[in-house]
Amino acid sequence: MLGERIREIRKRKKMTLEALAGEELTKGMLSLIENNKAKPSMESLAYIAKRLGVEVTELLEEVSSQELRDVLEKAEKSYNVKLDKSPERYRQIASLIEPYLENLTNGYESARLLDIYSRCLYYEKKEGWRELSDRAAIMYDEMMLTAKRANIGIFRAMVKFLEHDYSESLSILLSERAELEANHAYIDPMTRVDLDYNEAILHFAVGDSDSATCVMENAIDFSKEHRIFYRIDDLYRLAAAHGEMTRDEEKKRHFTLKLKQYGEFADDTFSLVFYDVFTVMSLISEQKAYEEALVMIDQYLSSPKLADNFEDLFFLEKGKAYYGLKRYDEAIPFLEKKIPEWVHHPFDLSLLYIADVFKSLCYHELGNRDKALQISVEAVENYRPLPDSKYKDFANETYRIIQESGKNSC
Repeated sequence: MLGERIREIRKRKKMTLEALAGEELTKGMLSLIENNKAKPSMESLAYIAKRLGVEVTELLEEVSSQELRDVLEKAEKSYNVKLDKSPERYRQIASLIEPYLENLTNGYESARLLDIYSRCLYYEKKEGWRELSDRAAIMYDEMMLTAKRANIGIFRAMVKFLEHDYSESLSILLSERAELEANHAYIDPMTRVDLDYNEAILHFAVGDSDSATCVMENAIDFSKEHRIFYRIDDLYRLAAAHGEMTRDEEKKRHFTLKLKQYGEFADDTFSLVFYDVFTVMSLISEQKAYEEALVMIDQYLSSPKLADNFEDLFFLEKGKAYYGLKRYDEAIPFLEKKIPEWVHHPFDLSLLYIADVFKSLCYHELGNRDKALQISVEAVENYRPLPDSKYKDFANETYRIIQESGKNSC
């Protein structure tokens, strides 16, 4: 109601009735207006708006732009807390936005609130999120908010990515990108790199390494050319992982070194730890320097903050090192960890699925052929839908060896 809007804005600005009434209104009349017992003339309304420092239209709106900005600020703060992925968090954000849905008709605040609300519905596994996402996308398009519009397209593609429907995910992203490029005359460099990075990871996910490499290398060159160095660490990690998957040791060494140089320059711990992870992998798989690798692994595992997102890989590499040292009983517990829920890309899955392959080899060496064969079969099945890689080849070869050993023992 109009009176309530006037009172809410007056109190927010810490004004008394007398201060707002000024010389043209009485305190009593203003009190009647605020309690919706008197309707102000347009002249009085214009006077009140001027005293409050707002437009008349804001008084006439059911929800003011300032109120939407306040709600958006709270929603953004809660939504961007990366540590809390609980459904309760998304439910709380949705509850905050829900009372304002009918008033989200135009403007940046409305578009962004619709965007956040639709994502919360998705994470809560509720229907209707796509329609709200469409509304937000249209509003972003109308305001030419290219980065926000691109982010919706990437989100829609990632929905299918999380379902491991990589082909559909790539199809959605390419369609969204084409629509964006057709409707937006200018795409800022950071948005361009975001689109390139996500397109590259999806090309890799479907096994189209040529297209992925082309997009990835263009993104690296573009980022350097425009001196933004945006996502350059992500792109280096992606390139190094591709080298690891395809046995391209030169590419792997080149990009892990690039990542180390970036980490030292930007003081980026994440990049430096990734470099050390690949160093450990090389010590075990190529140099057979198992003891040296274990020293590095234990240094990280004794400091969880340093290991952070790589703890699962450090455990896996420790199991592989113990296998190399023929300490099979000690290796198995480190190969038992489950795949984290946040892992979805075939590169990451390939790196972690190999635990089962080494576990089957450990049981094979310990004389438990049935257990070894069972785990080996599971490993082959896990790799079946993934693109070809040296890890997939190793899983298939291990299965063949264990199967053949059983035949020879008969």
